[in-house]
Amino acid sequence: MSVRTGVRGLPGIARERLTAAVGLGLICATLTGCGDGGPTHATASSTPPSTFASPPTASTSPPEPTPTVSDVATTAPDDPVTESAEDEPVTAGASGASALWGKAYSGAADISVDIYDYCNADGSRRLADSQTYSLASTLNLSRPRTGGDETEDNPFSLLFAAGDPSQAGAVSFWSSAVGTTSGQDLAGNPRDPRLLLTYWDVGWSDGELDARLTDPHTQEAVALNLLNWPSPVVACRTDLGQLPGGYPHALASGATFAGHLDGSTASLTAEGGSTDGLIEFRFEFQGTAS
Repeated sequence: MSVRTGVRGLPGIARERLTAAVGLGLICATLTGCGDGGPTHATASSTPPSTFASPPTASTSPPEPTPTVSDVATTAPDDPVTESAEDEPVTAGASGASALWGKAYSGAADISVDIYDYCNADGSRRLADSQTYSLASTLNLSRPRTGGDETEDNPFSLLFAAGDPSQAGAVSFWSSAVGTTSGQDLAGNPRDPRLLLTYWDVGWSDGELDARLTDPHTQEAVALNLLNWPSPVVACRTDLGQLPGGYPHALASGATFAGHLDGSTASLTAEGGSTDGLIEFRFEFQGTAS
């Protein structure tokens, strides 16, 4: 069984950076990788750290566990599609959440990261290090996405990015993505090849955002909610150094993103952890709509 992945429709520079990162999806799903660390200060980036690192048409083999008949797919979803905020102008006279469609916010996120390992003599989890970063960040809102016969059940589609994808401490939040699968299920029955993947349950009312990550989609190897962090050359041997490059850790269900969000400003906090239990994070984002 093979997986085709690709990306189109991201806003501006986001498309180039996400495409350049395509091949890491399967790495993120199996949660193995490498990286380098150290506090950094980023320039603004409109694209999140990604699970991908090769051209959109590349084919790879999916990680275990492989999809079953209940997954209703002959391949894992590919071609995550997002609408550009620039393509979603605010409609004159729009009110409520629809007035935020097309809004783009820029600012900074102050991120605190706790790093854990399992290097105690008895193999139990322990706090190994803590770091704090300030990263240039962007938040883009768009119309809820539609894939196949489904529409994202959120007031708007949300894409948050802190830092450049390869930076230590970089964070990405995607509320949804649309993947392209084969035109048949495992039984050979025809089906719509566009598949909607929803990651976050987003609530918004009277300027207050309350969002929770409900499904990281690591089984489908399309984990787009990530925190990038380096990895040691040898586990429990920090004296041997760290592997070069970044390692995107998939964020676990239960991460939160909440606070004040209106047509002009965003003042939001987030916290959560990685699916491998090695990373916990918190951040505060202050942004202004452009």
